[in-house]
Amino acid sequence: MGIGDDLGKLIDDLRRHDSVLWRRALDAGVTHGPRPFVRYAPPLIGLAFGIALGRQRRAVRRNLRRALGKRNVLVENVDVARVFASFASCLTEAFLVGRGRPERLVGLCASDENYVQAASEGRGVIIATAHTGGWQAAGPILRSVHTADVVVVMAHERDERAEALTDDARDKAGVRIVHVGTSPLDALPLLSHLRRGGVVAVQIDRLPKGMRGREVTLFGEPFVVPEGPLSLAALSGAPIVPVFTRRLGYMRYEVRSCPPISLPRRPSEDELSLAARRIAAAMESFLRENPTQWFHFE
Repeated sequence: MGIGDDLGKLIDDLRRHDSVLWRRALDAGVTHGPRPFVRYAPPLIGLAFGIALGRQRRAVRRNLRRALGKRNVLVENVDVARVFASFASCLTEAFLVGRGRPERLVGLCASDENYVQAASEGRGVIIATAHTGGWQAAGPILRSVHTADVVVVMAHERDERAEALTDDARDKAGVRIVHVGTSPLDALPLLSHLRRGGVVAVQIDRLPKGMRGREVTLFGEPFVVPEGPLSLAALSGAPIVPVFTRRLGYMRYEVRSCPPISLPRRPSEDELSLAARRIAAAMESFLRENPTQWFHFE
């Protein structure tokens, strides 16, 4: 690889918010930065990214209009800025938990009886979640409150180096990640984990390329949720609990559980579609209340 290729890759990394370059900068800042910098700088950095990343900024505006309708331009711009500021703070705090600093995560469990009801069945629990404020915090909080053994299912990232760095930070924070592709065999470790009474968390607001989805509506518009959690629930007998998180302040998060959804071993198409609609309805209700905490940039 020549100097021109190196320069081209550097420029590409600078233009992408999910590149290893920015993840390394974040990790260095979290590991070595003074506490005031770690606490107060991320929102400003998030705002800078929001200004620079036009495509993601337009996606955020579309999401806000989905949830709230078209509003005054100034009000919309303030909420767009809040999304990027919140995202940067949540990402920083996710790294912070696993870096041995004195700051500690504080979690509040809302409607916790829904999770308790599902876990009491003894078949494991499938959490249907989304990219909302502090979604990485749900695993450590559930583990500390309920001694839950949580793994988070994710598709592979575009940048393998960034993925490895972030996975290391999550692992040290107590968030275990399982990356899956399109092979049916990828579900086998997840089934084993559920049968041992574990918890499997799956994000439903993005459909990874090559994976099957099921059509629903979100804010009255067509939307597609992954079919994987539904198939996993049918195979394992584990109930699905929609769980969503929101950031309340510095290192403080709320984890909200919704009523569990169960599927028979051999569900019909209608039963699968109904379960998908119930999951989407739970997500819609949460996002309508917390529209600036949805980090859906695609």
